[in-house]
Amino acid sequence: MCSPFHCQKSSQSIIQSLITSGCFLDASTRIKLSINLVTAIFSLHTVSGQHFNTALNGNMEKIILKFPLILLTLYIQSGEFSDSPVLEIAEAPKPEVVEFNNTIYATCEVTPVPNLPASQPQIFGQVLFKQVFPNGTLEVKINLRGLPGDDQRARAIHIHQYGDLSQGCVTAGPHYNPRAVDHPGHPGDLGNFVSEQGLIKQFQKLPDAKLFGGESILGRAVVVHEKEDDLGMGSDEESKRSGNAGKRIAGCVIGITTPSLWQKTEGLPREELEEGNE
Repeated sequence: MCSPFHCQKSSQSIIQSLITSGCFLDASTRIKLSINLVTAIFSLHTVSGQHFNTALNGNMEKIILKFPLILLTLYIQSGEFSDSPVLEIAEAPKPEVVEFNNTIYATCEVTPVPNLPASQPQIFGQVLFKQVFPNGTLEVKINLRGLPGDDQRARAIHIHQYGDLSQGCVTAGPHYNPRAVDHPGHPGDLGNFVSEQGLIKQFQKLPDAKLFGGESILGRAVVVHEKEDDLGMGSDEESKRSGNAGKRIAGCVIGITTPSLWQKTEGLPREELEEGNE
């Protein structure tokens, strides 16, 4: 059995290694190292019979303070334990997650692209987001106006990689695609929408998108396209990248907000049905 001094040094080494390199390891290795981390912390707690805090030297205190309430969350496929669970490190936005009952809210204030041709509609409105931390399904409310009253054209709405609208939606980059998969498998592929009397009002859920963690959509852009998304069924490569949805005619940047906008929005189509099924 190691001496108190060597136990403490070994534990420090494990924790330091996890902090500096854990993000670059595969899920299986991170799970094993996380178990080692717990073991290391408990060994520090029992060094020479001292309380955990007094066992830490100055350097270890700095290391531990780098963990601002990081939560280790196991996501189990189909809600059941599997042979290869995926470990994710999910950090909740603070103080909002505390203030709003473990729920994160976000808004995206849609405006038309500058210098839009007269043939294109001037679209305004909001796309709102809500998600319970740490494993709730992301809910979305789309509330847009400005389309022609008799317009029957389906228009695609997607989340794009960058929240940069300095040159209109061109600088928003490609679809947000953190897992490098073909369209329409991107977490922000909202789909196609047809207006009614010039309005698009829709409620939906995005099970693969999140407002927190390493794949958070906060700070990214929502883009409204001029055409219908072919849902990856086209014959060209662009279909697999963007669905051939055409020009970007309106957009916005997703930012964290209070619950007030979500609560003020009246019930949208499918919202009552979706919530009733939970």
